[in-house]
Amino acid sequence: MITRLAGAILIAADEEFDPDTVTPGIWGFVVTFGLMVVVVLLILDMVRRIRRTNYRAEVRERLEIERLEAEMLGDEGSAPDASSPSPNADDEENDTGATSAR
Repeated sequence: MITRLAGAILIAADEEFDPDTVTPGIWGFVVTFGLMVVVVLLILDMVRRIRRTNYRAEVRERLEIERLEAEMLGDEGSAPDASSPSPNADDEENDTGATSAR
């Protein structure tokens, strides 16, 4: 067994190794190209999701600003006066047992 191993080592040592002829081949290209395609698709998906998240945040901010402006305009323009009934007046009458006249 040792003689066979020694013979294989001698044969391998006699062959010259040329690093220029060693290439990954077509399968190496296919795997690298496929990996590149997957990475590009993941990047596009990530950019799309980040853009969507940013748009949603902008819309929330605009809605919040509009709500605050509406509250400020509503508070300044309409002060409650004593002659108008409160919105819960019917509820208060119903709680005491009286019926509302609707």
